[in-house]
Amino acid sequence: MGEAYKKAGVDIEAGYEGVKRIGPHARSTMRPEVMDGLGGFGAMFDMSKLGLKEPVLISGTDGVGTKLLIAQTVNRHDTIGIDAVAMCVNDIAAQGAEPLFFLDYLALGKNDPDLVEQIVAGVAEGCRQAGCALIGGETAEMPDLYSASEYDIAGFTVGAAEKSALWQKAEAGDVLIGLPSSGVHSNGFSLVRKIIADSGANWEDEASFAAGSSYADVFLEPTRIYIESLKPLYNKGLVRAAAHITGGGLTENIPRMLADGAGADIQLDAQPQLPVFSWLREKGSLTETDMLTTFNTGTGMVLAVSEENTDTVIDLLRETGEVPFLLGRVTESGQLNWKGELPL
Repeated sequence: MGEAYKKAGVDIEAGYEGVKRIGPHARSTMRPEVMDGLGGFGAMFDMSKLGLKEPVLISGTDGVGTKLLIAQTVNRHDTIGIDAVAMCVNDIAAQGAEPLFFLDYLALGKNDPDLVEQIVAGVAEGCRQAGCALIGGETAEMPDLYSASEYDIAGFTVGAAEKSALWQKAEAGDVLIGLPSSGVHSNGFSLVRKIIADSGANWEDEASFAAGSSYADVFLEPTRIYIESLKPLYNKGLVRAAAHITGGGLTENIPRMLADGAGADIQLDAQPQLPVFSWLREKGSLTETDMLTTFNTGTGMVLAVSEENTDTVIDLLRETGEVPFLLGRVTESGQLNWKGELPL
């Protein structure tokens, strides 16, 4: 193998070793619709096996943001791939789509096979949780763009739904059902990192609000993947619309699920009380507006259902082990009205 590229900072042999190591992780996510497995220039997926009469493809792409910097600081990379998958599949789940396959893009300053395997093992775990196949991806070594310890990861997913059963827009009178988040998920981390720095805490210190867990443990908790909870609701006509509560919190994401001219009454104290948000608000001297426009505040997904379907949807969610709660109702007000106070 030629040495010129290696002298320029790109280790092709390390890249080959990384590909070899991630193969078993990717194969563990396969679905029967995947054709030819891994290694081709393009990945193939047989849509004819899905059994949909009028299939609509729904796609999404996203990254993990500056949560990556925490993983790099504490040298823990086994969960960040779950976040990359979650941010993509939860977005398309909000349209009523079952995720079918996922591709990742990993850019590194130095192609370390151990690091690559840790990250992609997390991606594969996220894909298994979502029931989608990791059918391809790209690993790029770019020493002039990233330092040896730096990397970035992004992903892309495609899902499908029956055209007649797409989740679209909520209407006045619909009930809003919330699903709990697992914590901060993957948004607001520039503010999180600033609060940690200003507080004088170190990432490996025990978190004052979580006995036995470090700040890194708490803030690296992976984004919840909601696919298994939502699967019983797909293609049944029970859900009108949904919102994945990501960047912008409830303030920015609830309006995305509402019909033109609609608003919503949101019962803030219906959300689960998560100590991490109380700590962030106190240590960051954050206002309620700061919290609602930056973090999920305890709600990771919101479903809009008609009054007559509410009990059925809640029962189906509970059967999956989900813990749904009544978050509010869609109105004709054209604006969001906050009721109660954040459970902080």
